[in-house]
Amino acid sequence: MDRKAMMEEVRSQMPAKRWEHTVGVMESSVLLARQYGADADKAELAALLHDYCKYWPVDKQKEVLIEHGELGDLLDYDKALLHAPAAAILVRKKFGIDDAEILDAIRYHTSGRVGMTLLDKIVCLADYIEPGRDFPEVGLLRRLAETSIEKALVAGFDSTISYLLGKGQKVYPMTLLARNALLDELKGK
Repeated sequence: MDRKAMMEEVRSQMPAKRWEHTVGVMESSVLLARQYGADADKAELAALLHDYCKYWPVDKQKEVLIEHGELGDLLDYDKALLHAPAAAILVRKKFGIDDAEILDAIRYHTSGRVGMTLLDKIVCLADYIEPGRDFPEVGLLRRLAETSIEKALVAGFDSTISYLLGKGQKVYPMTLLARNALLDELKGK
C-alpha cells in the first residue's frame, strides 16, 4: 500500500480531531528525528500509525491482543493502554509493516519501556508535545525536548504518573520502569 492510501486508511479510523493530532505527531516526530539523528522516514511512519485503532471499541482492541497472546496484565490498568500494542499487531497485518523498530515505537508510545530505542523515544515524546497538545506541563516538555529527549520524556512520564495518582488510578508498572531507566540513562548508569 502506498503512503497516500495508508494515510487515508488511518484517517478513516478516527475522528477529524484525532487525525489532526496524528498529523502533529508525524510533524513533531520528523523534527525530533532530524534533531537527534534518527531515521525521519521511520519516525513519520510510526507516528502515522501510532493511534491506528485508538477509536475502535475496547472489546475489539482486546480481541486483537487475546488472539495474538499479548493481552498480559493490560486489563488491570487503564484501557487507553490497549490501543498501542493492538495497533502494532494490526499495522503489521494490514499494511505489511515488518520493521521491528517501527512496530515497537507504535507498541510502546503510551507506556514507554526499559531500554527505549531512539525511535521509541521520538514517537512517545512527539505524542506528548505535538502542537495541538494543551496540558499544564506541555510547555516544559517542549523546552526540555530542545536539549534532551530523555529529560523531556521523564517530565512527560512524571506528568502522566501525577495525573493518574491525582485521579486515584493505578500506574502501569512499565511506565514507572521506563521513567526510572531514563533517569539511569541520564546519570550514565
